[in-house]
Amino acid sequence: MEILETVLPIVINILLIVLITVGIILGIKCISVLNKAKSIMLNVEGKVNSLNSLFYLIDMINAKVTSLTEKVIDITSDAITKIFNKKDKEVESSEEE
Repeated sequence: MEILETVLPIVINILLIVLITVGIILGIKCISVLNKAKSIMLNVEGKVNSLNSLFYLIDMINAKVTSLTEKVIDITSDAITKIFNKKDKEVESSEEE
């Protein structure tokens, strides 16, 4: 029993020293991993920002093409409507006579 009273505190102190050392090492490694992740994120952010002008250009071209397409569809639908309205009027006038 006396051996346990003398040896047990020494074992516990050694285990606490090992635990604290491992915790410090893991903390340092976590900090280095976070620094690497931050540098990667900054690199990606820089590359994305360099492409912003390209995305703006694509968006502008898309808007122009959409506008042009809508105009062509409107003109085509108006022409088709006029053609069918003329045929309907011709049919009505021939039926009245």
